Amino acid sequence: MNQKPKYQRVLLKLSGEALAKGGEGIVNQEFVKTIAGVLRRCLDAGVEIGVIVGAGNIWRGRQGVNMDPTRADSMGMLATAINALALEDAFCRYGVEAHAMTAVEMTRFAEPYARDNAIAHLKEGSVVIFGCGLGIPFLSTDTAAVVRAAEIGADIVLMAKNIDAIYTADPVKDPTAVRLEEISCREILEKQLSALDSTATAFCMDHKIPVLAFGLSDPENIYRAVMGEKIGTVITP
Repeated sequence: MNQKPKYQRVLLKLSGEALAKGGEGIVNQEFVKTIAGVLRRCLDAGVEIGVIVGAGNIWRGRQGVNMDPTRADSMGMLATAINALALEDAFCRYGVEAHAMTAVEMTRFAEPYARDNAIAHLKEGSVVIFGCGLGIPFLSTDTAAVVRAAEIGADIVLMAKNIDAIYTADPVKDPTAVRLEEISCREILEKQLSALDSTATAFCMDHKIPVLAFGLSDPENIYRAVMGEKIGTVITP
């Protein structure tokens, strides 16, 4: 008997750094091809998938230390649009139907984000890729991810990170750091952990949105996550 997925609709957050994955240029095509293959299996299992992508492989707002912060964040939003288009192209070439939607209108390049249209695409079996965050400065893609998850009615937010779980401290810097299997949003805020930014954490707590943080070093973890295997750290609202 085939295993049934635990979640029907998920919001997957991919970092820009993950797309680069040590390859040449801003996108490692082989790595993205592997991700596309995993998403294809998730779709075949009946899972609806939204993806929100960061821009760390191109630009981070904090790079513009001498810039107006709003303008620096605008550059970051544009960079996420580049990544969204790169994912849309790669997914389609590797057999996964995808639609890039942007919070900032750029109709010559992508479809403007509209909640009902996004949900319609999901129900039709397409991966929806959200670019430009929420279209406003000062908010991270973590916050954009949890807000979009609430809007589309996702069962969970899957935070694919460069580390395999959440720890009590940075395990690279602190050898005594303890790996956590579960933690609440309130504990993250109280202990000032960097698992999620504080705005995203508070939003999840207020709107009862669960999050699963796990490592993307093995893209197969995405499939394991949607099937309910115990990986990473569960963040409870």
